[in-house]
This record gives sequence, structure tokens and C-alpha cells, in this order.
Amino acid sequence: MKMRVAAIIPAFNEEATIEGVVKPAVRSTLVDEVIVVSDGSTDQTSAFARRAGAYVLDLPLQSGKGAALRHGVTFTDAPIILFLDADLRGLSEEHLEALLSPVLSGSRHMNIGIRDRGVLSRIIGPRLPLVSGERALVRRIFETVPDEHLKGYMVEASLNFACRSHGLVYGSVFMSGVTIRTKFQKVGWKALPQYGRMWWQVLKAFWIIRLAYASGIVKSQITNHK
Repeated sequence: MKMRVAAIIPAFNEEATIEGVVKPAVRSTLVDEVIVVSDGSTDQTSAFARRAGAYVLDLPLQSGKGAALRHGVTFTDAPIILFLDADLRGLSEEHLEALLSPVLSGSRHMNIGIRDRGVLSRIIGPRLPLVSGERALVRRIFETVPDEHLKGYMVEASLNFACRSHGLVYGSVFMSGVTIRTKFQKVGWKALPQYGRMWWQVLKAFWIIRLAYASGIVKSQITNHK
């Protein structure tokens, strides 16, 4: 019997793209429920997500991606979680199948999607830090991440290190044709310092999480799923 899959999509003011993410998830035969967590959105994100078929949780104030993910996970008991960013373009049911199949079959405990940034992304993408928000994983992996590591870009680093420290198999899949609505498209040149802060947070997060696991501060048990 196939294990239940819940797609959880954190979103803040993503009315331009949210339906294009929700609809493939709703149509997918591998996904059993689709939950959008509107993280204090002030536009039509929630309305468009509902129209596309998602169950929507409205947070009154913006709490951050990690808190939104945690909130979504608490509203489902599905043993397999599919995280998707809300600003994707070009997502299809085939991409979701490629993400989910290795986890559902048990060959991987987590599978991460690499977005299409051109020819080189297929080659160098798997060699870069795997910080993409598109990932299918065994629920227990997420549940081991301490709340203090669910901030900023620490979420993805924490999930990676949770797998690595417990010897769990994880990998990536290239998602041809999948792009995102960039920060430049959202806010123009204000995106430049945002990108700078983003990559600084990514690097900082990797070192914080690495040190936490190396020092034994983070101690958790994850049992293999069948």
C-alpha cells in the first residue's frame, strides 16, 4: 500500500504563481493532500490557492518559512512530506513523480529538486549546496529538526545534516523546465541586497548546523522507514 503524501506549500504574497504550484500537486496521483500555509500574505494568495484546490491555513502575521512549514506539518499525519516553494513556474505532475518516487520506494529518505537554471545547472547543480525548497522526505526527518534551526535558510541545511548525521540516503533530481519567479521580478533592484543576505544566511546556516551536530548539541534518533 502506498504511503500517504502531504504537499505543504509555504507562501507569502505569491498570488502570481501559487495556482501553478497547487494545481499539479492536486492533480498528482501520488499526492493525497495539498496544504498551503499563507504566511501573513496581504494579496490574493489564499484565495487563489483555495480556488486551485488546496486546503489553506492563514497565519495572521508573517512568521518565516520554517515556522510556516512546521505549522503545515502539524495539520497532517502523512508519513511522507513534499515541500514545494510557492514561486515556482513550469511545475508538472511528472516533476512531482520524479521527486516522490525514490522516497515512496524506500531507495531514498529525502529527494531534492534542482531547478532549471540553464545547461550548466544540470551538471553543477548536484555539486552545489542543496538548498532548494523542493524536496520529498520521510516525515520523521523534519520532526527531528529543533525549532531554533527552523529559521531563515537553516531549514534546508538542517534537513541535509539530519540525513547525513544518521546515515540516511538522500539525493537530488534535475527538474527540467522548472524555474522560479525571481526576487528581481518581485521587487526589482531591491533584490540585490536580499540575494546578498540570502547567501550569507545559507553559508552561516551550514556552519551553525555542522557545528551543532559535530558537538552533539543536536541528538536525535531517526528509524528507517519501510
